Amino acid sequence: MSEEVTYDDAANAQVIEGKSGDPTPELQGDPGLGCHSGAEMEKAARMAGQSELLDQYAKDYPQGPHDKPQSMCPAFGSLRVGLRMKRVATVLSGSACCVYGLTFVSHFYGARRSVGYVPFNSESLVTGKLFEDIRDSVHELADPDRFDAVVVTNLCVPTASGVPLRLLPSEINGVRIVGIDVPGFGIPTHAEAKDVLAGAMLNYARKEIQAGPVPKPAGGVSDRPSVALLGEMFPVDPVMIGQMLAPMGLAAGPVVPCREWRELYAALDCGAVAAIHPFYTAAIREFQAAGRPIVGSAPVGHDGTAAWLAGIGDAFGLSADKVAQAQNAFLPAIKGALSAAPINGTITLSGYEGSELLVARLLIESGADVPYVGTACPKTPWSEADAEWLRARGVTVKFRASLEDDCAAMEGLKPDLAIGTTPVVQKAKELAIPALYFTNLISARPLMGPAGAGSLAEVVNAAMAGKARMEHMREFFEGVGTGDTAGVWESDPNIREDYRALNLKKLEKQRRAAKAQEMI
Repeated sequence: MSEEVTYDDAANAQVIEGKSGDPTPELQGDPGLGCHSGAEMEKAARMAGQSELLDQYAKDYPQGPHDKPQSMCPAFGSLRVGLRMKRVATVLSGSACCVYGLTFVSHFYGARRSVGYVPFNSESLVTGKLFEDIRDSVHELADPDRFDAVVVTNLCVPTASGVPLRLLPSEINGVRIVGIDVPGFGIPTHAEAKDVLAGAMLNYARKEIQAGPVPKPAGGVSDRPSVALLGEMFPVDPVMIGQMLAPMGLAAGPVVPCREWRELYAALDCGAVAAIHPFYTAAIREFQAAGRPIVGSAPVGHDGTAAWLAGIGDAFGLSADKVAQAQNAFLPAIKGALSAAPINGTITLSGYEGSELLVARLLIESGADVPYVGTACPKTPWSEADAEWLRARGVTVKFRASLEDDCAAMEGLKPDLAIGTTPVVQKAKELAIPALYFTNLISARPLMGPAGAGSLAEVVNAAMAGKARMEHMREFFEGVGTGDTAGVWESDPNIREDYRALNLKKLEKQRRAAKAQEMI
């Protein structure tokens, strides 16, 4: 009998062995490996026994034309979900540079708590000491007076090395332990990483419900059947949705991702789920396992609200009169708000939040011409109604749109306004095209019901009115900071065409060598 003192029985768990083949490459310290190395990191992860995990991610989050993140690190999405929950501790396991970037951006976006970090080196990674360090940190954090749950997240290198978070105890001293892997080579966008943690928490909560009674939410239980709302949204939107559901005898349930653990129970206790953001595949799977129907789209604009209320009525088996009562109470107000705040102009729209199609619908009903909508998120059954509505009005809808797709649409169409991600906005302004950053200026506004109908007009019209100012600025700064004049110079740059030619030859030689290696 061993005399080793252990926290739990993790040492006795069955070890999953990877596929035979070449030894796992040394990951720590190799500058060629990371979330942008794609195939090599995935190969290492599969050899380390992570094939089942990666196969599930490939099914839930199918890759697009680009096999690497084009936005910020995907783990920011799951990190944000955990940091916004009360009484939840967050621990990251990954390379120091990755953790630094993630903690920096999380605090930039308003996180008010610390992010735990378990450091490692090549030795602790290879010998398994990293897992022991993670287990020690979890036991140290598991204080029921402070936390309801501890979330541990593997970033790229620990995932590729097969660090087995599944072997962590499911609870310690009554504190739930949730371990997830969020590698950049398996999760295409940070929006979908939110679903990874939301789905893992719903799975845990659903099993708790099956095991016996659970605490009721701090705000109590609604006396009316509720609709759980899936996807982060502007705080006014759930309130507006609740008002639109009231005439049908329904209530708005919790928003998933939730703000505290007990809200997960209330979300699973709903009568139906509104997939406001339709890419939450793992969360939807848990709701379906609990027997809850899913309703796509959202109450956006006149047509969207009418169709969504009808879909909710069908999910609850309500009479046509009940649905009509809610529609008649709100549709005239929505139509009035749309007509009072018209938008005249051509707009290209792109982003990675998952609500791009909803915003496009609202812009079109406000009078705008929207020829192109690109979203970095994938096509799902719950976004199909929005896509069909847009296509019927001549809109090109691009799922898993790349940065190149979005820029090409903007440059080709030359709209009056480009709404998109930071690099799209930057490119547009270089071309003297007014532009707005989707995440900070569009997502941060109400979209649902009468409150959302006129919310975009002011900022959109003000941006389009600045076209002349943009052209004047481009003329004033023409030729500055581009090409050979990029950077800061006290005199004219010393241009060496011979060096350029030599460097191009080196790059071409490297490209040919890489191509030959692929053939081998």
